[in-house]
Amino acid sequence: MRVLDRYRLTILQSTPFCLPFTRPQKFKFGPFNFFTQKRFKKPVISARTRLEDRVRDPKLDKLVTSIKKLRTIFNLLELMLQRKRGPFVSVQLMSRWRNIVGLNIAIGGFIKKYPHVFELFTHPIRRNLCCRIRQKVRVLMREEENAVKECELEAVCRVKKLLMMSVSGTVRLHALRLIRTELGLPRDFRDSILAKYSGDFNLIGLEVVGLVCRDENLGVAQVETWREKEYREKWLSEFETKHAFPINFPTGFKIEAGVRDRLKNWQRLPYLKPYERKEVVRVRTCGGMERFKKRAVGILHELLSLTVEKMVEVDRLAHFRRDFAMEVNVRELLLEHPGIFYISTKGNLQMVFLREAYCKGYLIEPNPIYVVRRKMLDLVLQGCRSTGEFVTEKEVKEASDSLVYRTDGEGGRDGDWVIPIVESL
Repeated sequence: MRVLDRYRLTILQSTPFCLPFTRPQKFKFGPFNFFTQKRFKKPVISARTRLEDRVRDPKLDKLVTSIKKLRTIFNLLELMLQRKRGPFVSVQLMSRWRNIVGLNIAIGGFIKKYPHVFELFTHPIRRNLCCRIRQKVRVLMREEENAVKECELEAVCRVKKLLMMSVSGTVRLHALRLIRTELGLPRDFRDSILAKYSGDFNLIGLEVVGLVCRDENLGVAQVETWREKEYREKWLSEFETKHAFPINFPTGFKIEAGVRDRLKNWQRLPYLKPYERKEVVRVRTCGGMERFKKRAVGILHELLSLTVEKMVEVDRLAHFRRDFAMEVNVRELLLEHPGIFYISTKGNLQMVFLREAYCKGYLIEPNPIYVVRRKMLDLVLQGCRSTGEFVTEKEVKEASDSLVYRTDGEGGRDGDWVIPIVESL
């Protein structure tokens, strides 16, 4: 009996306590009764996940890759033009600029990829390898400068519109410098435009520009033209088009269940338009935050519409948050509306495009500045193709250098050996 009592006691101690009509708990060890509790974690939707899961546009991605190459070439050209010793630079000296420009390859290999932009030759005296800018590129650079001068009044209107969108009527000059090329402004726009048109702009201190008086004729957003066209041509009601934006989803975009209804309600949602002068209040009520975000979408849409090429780097838009009272995450807001904006991350650049302005990688409504810049981009994209003309030019030059000039049919003239050297420079 004592043996049975001891055995019963050991069984009671080993078996866990369980309530009646319930199953006993499983042991936490053993290959067949191992049990772990797994919890389902809700996937986090953030700007990073939206950026990774977005539908890509290969045409715009390819355009961004080409633009980065063009920017690298322009940085090299600026460094070459700063040299005042002559119209050429030695390749040995240019190799020191690799870190300044941001190249991962040797500078000589990069130059050889673009023979339509750079010309390599051997110096006739020092016998070292030198580089100079092609005449085609110089002509296009002058054309761009002339186009910027001709579009000076349009640039003035763009800056005035930016100041009208600002809550305080002022914008920092640092923010304008960051998007100077996008707005079509000259390099010295502070003296050539802001100081020249003192009746429209007022320089407050050293780094702030203000608007002297508002022009209500300019207070019409670019999207209003599209709304009027939709109202007249498609016979849509004013309720449908008064606060709507053009939506162009990329190819392959899958519309989930309920997205159409939410988008339809968002298109009808009223908001404070960019040029309206009212106090901006971030109301935390039903629809208040949506209106506040839609106002930010309208400001970003108008800012991209004012640019020459309808694209800006995403990081540079953040410098206008304080002036335009946009207390939102700009990158996340852009990714929430893939039918209006597109962010490309090719070439370590986060560039935002206005979808309605582009078709198959080209601007639908080009302007003079965009046409010249596109010519320069096409010249870069030619690469090593169509280089036969440079070979013929070199042959003609060598033939002219080998000529022996004679006077009265006897001998060569003094100084004939200097002419080929001067012509080669």
